[in-house]
Amino acid sequence: MAVVNYATKSLAIKIVYYGPGLSGKTTNLRYIYFKLDPAYRGELVCLETDSERTYFFDLLPIKAGMIGEFKVHFQLMTVPGQVFYEASRKSVLKGADGVVFVADSQIPLLDANLENFDGLRRNCLQQDIDLNNIPLVFQYNKRDLNYLIPVETFNNLLNPRRRPFIEAVAINGVGVFETLREISKLSVPAVREKVFGEKRREAPVPEGLTDQDLSGLRESAPASHAGGGLAAPAPADPLQVTKIKLGSEKDIEDELEKLSKTFREKSK
Repeated sequence: MAVVNYATKSLAIKIVYYGPGLSGKTTNLRYIYFKLDPAYRGELVCLETDSERTYFFDLLPIKAGMIGEFKVHFQLMTVPGQVFYEASRKSVLKGADGVVFVADSQIPLLDANLENFDGLRRNCLQQDIDLNNIPLVFQYNKRDLNYLIPVETFNNLLNPRRRPFIEAVAINGVGVFETLREISKLSVPAVREKVFGEKRREAPVPEGLTDQDLSGLRESAPASHAGGGLAAPAPADPLQVTKIKLGSEKDIEDELEKLSKTFREKSK
């Protein structure tokens, strides 16, 4: 659930990027980090163990306007993609206010997408999260490759309720900010209702942040794909990442709680 600091009048909304390994979850956060004005983004944090590089989480708090008197921050996190890190995925999912499911569009990875989405369902149940009610956006990534899973197939198998979906090429920035804006539109009114008791207004498009509020979610430099072409990839280096070495699942859970508390206390 969103973290509220009544002393500093700040509100942190937690968005989790979920999906198979190498589907593009971290690529989304890297692109957002590079393209946002530094005034609107915080420190990128990586939690890792000794086993493998894929065992990590990215936490990226970004400022995103106001809800009433409260300054809104989005805390963006990824989960480890491999299914054998299920316990860690549950830890990251705990308290999520919204989920972005990043699917790999390559045909050979259809089963991996389905398996991961089933895992998301299970983990939501164990965390008392109603997947039918939580803000959820699908990103169908890697649409620039050959031999792709049709969007219709994705929607039939993963998204029969027709939640918002974005076709993306995250490594080039295509669809990255569109995905972030869609999940913000869904999560903000849900948090308003949950935290402040404000009823969501009926609207054809989910009520969310205004254009002015979304100014912090705009890229600091316009992406060149606006006219239909592909944007240049975000530079691979230098990436300012704070790495924290951890040894156990309990350490990870404690560190996530500590990070959340730290950002809450630093909110100004």
